[in-house]
Amino acid sequence: MSWFYLIIAGAFEVVWATALKYSNGFTRLYPSIITVLGMIISFYFLSIATKVLPMGTAYAIWTGIGALGSIIIGILLFKEPCSLTRIFFLLLILIGIIGLKITSINH
Repeated sequence: MSWFYLIIAGAFEVVWATALKYSNGFTRLYPSIITVLGMIISFYFLSIATKVLPMGTAYAIWTGIGALGSIIIGILLFKEPCSLTRIFFLLLILIGIIGLKITSINH
């Protein structure tokens, strides 16, 4: 169940990062509220996951999910660059996440 909580935490990291962009520096109310709520939910589920999972592994995977998701959202919603080089490094992040999960299999 801890891995499930960690995935939820990572997903909400993407939510708050995306809402942060839409908040325009916290000058727009609803995106600002979504940002703060997303942060609270993300940290809450991360805290639950770290009750069982090693802290370093959980944190690295949480940030990896957030980074991966935020880059994908940036490409899709904000027309950020999408080159073969960026895709290569996205795959490296994904491989790192999978590697950390595999090496923590006993949790």
